[in-house]
Amino acid sequence: MVHRLTQLLLTVAMLSGVIPQIVSADERPAPKSLWQTVPAPPATDQPTPRRPWVLRDREIVLDLPLLQVLKDAGARPHPRITVELFDGANYELDISSTISRSNDTAVIRGTFKPPSKGDFTFVVNGSLLVGTMQLGDRLYKTEHITNGRLRLLEIDPDKLPPD
Repeated sequence: MVHRLTQLLLTVAMLSGVIPQIVSADERPAPKSLWQTVPAPPATDQPTPRRPWVLRDREIVLDLPLLQVLKDAGARPHPRITVELFDGANYELDISSTISRSNDTAVIRGTFKPPSKGDFTFVVNGSLLVGTMQLGDRLYKTEHITNGRLRLLEIDPDKLPPD
């Protein structure tokens, strides 16, 4: 009887350590955003030329530690990474390919996780990211402005001049 009770207590003790691990294995860490919006700089006297193919734009700043992980081809699995475009929704990236070069450049390709439909290509050099994202019938690009500053653009493909 004592032996059976001891066995039962040992089984319960072992399972109590395993069950929380099983439950916590299903909990995925919260996604991190690859960039944040930068408050608009004060207006200058110089007018910026309007490009008719740009529907919307805003300045962004990258999460540099996350960018370093993203461009490391050996970093698998990647943390959950999202991007916020213009509608306030965050779209999670599903990275399918990272090609890292010795000159601190990487090309990252992938798709957006469901329910979103689309793909992206990013070229990262140092702490700069230039990319194209197709999400449904919408086209987005990032461009380098100056001194490491970036701008996110929503593009009208019908008005975009040929390369």
